[in-house]
Amino acid sequence: MPVVTFGAWAIGGLFWGGNEDKEGIEAIQAAIDEGIDAIDTAPVYGCGHSEELVGQAVAGRRDKVKLLTKCGLRWEEDGGQFYFKLEHTPSGQPVTIYKNVRAESIIRECEQSLKRLRTDYIDLYQVHWPSETAPAQETVGALNRLKEQGKILEFGVSNYKSQQLREALKYGPIVSDQVKYNLLERSIEQDELPYCKQRGLGVIAYSPMAMGLLTGKVTEDREFPASDIRSTDPLFSKASRRKVLKALEEIRPIADGHGASFSQIAVAWVIAQPGVTTALVGARNAKQARENAKAAEITLSDDEIKRIREVFERLGDLRKA
Repeated sequence: MPVVTFGAWAIGGLFWGGNEDKEGIEAIQAAIDEGIDAIDTAPVYGCGHSEELVGQAVAGRRDKVKLLTKCGLRWEEDGGQFYFKLEHTPSGQPVTIYKNVRAESIIRECEQSLKRLRTDYIDLYQVHWPSETAPAQETVGALNRLKEQGKILEFGVSNYKSQQLREALKYGPIVSDQVKYNLLERSIEQDELPYCKQRGLGVIAYSPMAMGLLTGKVTEDREFPASDIRSTDPLFSKASRRKVLKALEEIRPIADGHGASFSQIAVAWVIAQPGVTTALVGARNAKQARENAKAAEITLSDDEIKRIREVFERLGDLRKA
């Protein structure tokens, strides 16, 4: 897996205030042209829309990319455990999300994902969130069956703590854990990252730019529509943005020294952390995709990695500030 993987959450529209389909497809194709050969998506990203766009974007180039998608979050049926409800969506229709990791649900989801992605196999199939709707033995059993059938090549999990990983590993060869990790949110350093390093599991880091906050482009006065998940996130309060922008200025000499943007430095820092396999980096258009791909070419020195960490550690937990 490459050190930068295309994250297709934003292009699905849901959670991000909508997106132009044409630009989303062009972003994926530009990423592939730049050498990114893995794309991560999920059914819940736009209620199937992200997977459909990925399928369109890789048509004729399927042999050049690895497709990563997920299961366990349903919106089209109410079976399972209520997770959350979105009142503000780009379509104007509220959406209710349920967790469901029962075997029959996973099998159905896989079939639907294969159709939307226009492929007959998925390279890495991941359980999107841990759930008590089924025991690990049943969930992993379904993944084992899909692998035996050739519909998935490998399987992993997402957002699992070490205890949940330990239980799931009893029943099948989980290869990775996809977890949130960036300069502002480093909690995996206490649990998931050490455990995965110990067990030799891949770590797929999502949100390395903290949903855009670490790009330096989110000004204090920027307004987010109600359908954008960032509109209610404390991390995006004006006070938090002010602190982040100030911290970014402190590391500007490092960015300038590499001829890099803040976003590229943020991604490069995540990639440089021991145990991290790849960083998921989203893009809404081709220009962003090309810029993100260049982050893989940046090699930060040990002193730079340490300096960047020190600057952002001083901010503390901005969600509690």
